[in-house]
Amino acid sequence: MREKMTVRAEYTEAKRKKEQLVVEEMIRLYCRKHHGEYDRKTGRMCPACRQLSDYAKLRSEKCPFMEQKTFCSCCRVHCYQPEMREKIRQVMRFSGPRMLLYHPALALWHVACSVREKRKQRERMGKTG
Repeated sequence: MREKMTVRAEYTEAKRKKEQLVVEEMIRLYCRKHHGEYDRKTGRMCPACRQLSDYAKLRSEKCPFMEQKTFCSCCRVHCYQPEMREKIRQVMRFSGPRMLLYHPALALWHVACSVREKRKQRERMGKTG
């Protein structure tokens, strides 16, 4: 039983890290296309985008629902402050479609997870409804 819990914790942590990577790359892409302060050589984002990336990472690290959910957009509790939530929405709206060009593997992983989550939600609705 203890082994199963450790495996689950490791899986959850790996999922958390992958989500953080995807979000950071989406913010990096947004920064690169919108802000002159983005440094192509180092990949360093402008201060505003770095702040948003750090904030998103912190929210992810503190998320108590990571084991059950796929992405923040699927969560029933929205923990982002309204201002930061609007900023991340802008980033997602811009970067989401472009991820297929710049990071195809991450984009396909995201789509696969989203489809899987929607299927699970439909199954749950079918069982309770």
